[in-house]
This record gives sequence, C-alpha cells and structure tokens, in this order.
Amino acid sequence: MKARQLKGTGERMREKILIVDDEREIADLVALYLSNEGYELHTTYTAADALERVASMDLDLAILDVMLPDMDGFAICQKIRERHTYPIIMLTAKEDEIDKITGLTLGADDYVTKPFRPLEMVARVKAQMRRYKRYGGQGEGRDDGLITLGGLVINEGTHECTLDEKPLPLTPTEFTILLTLCQRRGQVVSAEELFHAVWGDEYYTKNNNTITVHIRHLREKMGETVENPRYIKTVWGVGYKIEQE
Repeated sequence: MKARQLKGTGERMREKILIVDDEREIADLVALYLSNEGYELHTTYTAADALERVASMDLDLAILDVMLPDMDGFAICQKIRERHTYPIIMLTAKEDEIDKITGLTLGADDYVTKPFRPLEMVARVKAQMRRYKRYGGQGEGRDDGLITLGGLVINEGTHECTLDEKPLPLTPTEFTILLTLCQRRGQVVSAEELFHAVWGDEYYTKNNNTITVHIRHLREKMGETVENPRYIKTVWGVGYKIEQE
C-alpha cells in the first residue's frame, strides 16, 4: 500500500475526491457541496469507470456506493486497499447493518447511510481528510513521538508503523486507534473514547460495531487473535488496552 505524498507547504494542492454512485442525483449533489469546499471532484456512475480512475489518478479520498450496476462497492474498496491507504467512505442503505460491517472489515474508514444530509457528508469528509493529511506525509522527516513496544514501533511524526521490522500498512483510522491505545498503554480505553479520538463526534451506541470492526481488522493485520493477543487486549464490558512493557 502507499500513502499519497503531499506537496510542500509552499504549493497549494486541491485534494482529489472520487465519488462513485449510480444514482446520478445523489452523486452530483455530493459533488456540488464538496466542490464548494474547495475539493477537486471526480464523479463516476459505474464500477468500471471508478477502477480506471483509481488506477490512473492520485486520489485523497473515495466515496463508494455499495450497490452499483456492474460491481459492488465492496470490490472497489478491496481493489483500492491493495495499493492505497487513503480514506474510503461507504454509502449504505439505512437498514443494511451488514453492509456497514462488511465495508469496515474490507478497509473502509467510515460509512454514511442513505438518505443523508449533504452537510453530514461534508463534515465526515473533512474529518477523514484532516487525518489523511497528517498520515500522508506532512510530518515527513520527523522522528518525534516515537513509541516502541517490543516489536511494534509507531512514529507519530511520520505516521509510520512497523511490526517486527516490517511495515504495517494501516489506514488513517486504524493508525489513530492503534496510536491512541499505545499512548495510553497500561490503561483501558473505552470504545467511546476511541470513537471520539478518531471521529471527534458525539458517541452513539449504534456506532459500537464501528470500533469493534476496526479493532478486528487491526488484529488481523498484526497477526493476533482475541484469544491470544500479543498487543491489543479486550477488557470485556469496558474497552481495550495495550499493556506496559
């Protein structure tokens, strides 16, 4: 996977966002609101067109509808995660909880349920973009904020992570969760606190699955399980913790 390298502060770059939705009215409305925020928008209505954009463009964020005529959004999400770590927001039907869990499991960072308010989408995009800017290289060259726990090394300054001297390819959301747990190692961190650290929003009970799925994805990448955790331990009914060395 690769994170997009941002240009120096002397050069202004408009962040590129890909919107994929076969409902043209929705796609065009989201594009209108986001373009008013200064983003560069690329709107597609089919998965085939979307995959071409993913392969040929240097994107900063993707918004993917689950239901598309030629391929579902999950497949596009998987393709993106094979090479890129930029944020992915899934669009799901309100009643389809399984879609939300599936998207997060495949590497999506957030989801928005239909119908939604355009301003809600703008807020979520901004939140994801703020983390991606930090993750994508603005701290390049710095080595402050280095956390070492056994074979796990996290560099907060460069937003890089290695496990047993091998790069650990994390999405911005996964990096923030792992960093938060490491910064508070030895303490139990509740799902509510993790949710706030990642999204900065008010915590809602319905979002419990969001943190759970991201923790599971982190464990898979780190090669550990709930039953035999090397780093991330579950404190049932309370939250998660990483022990002090």
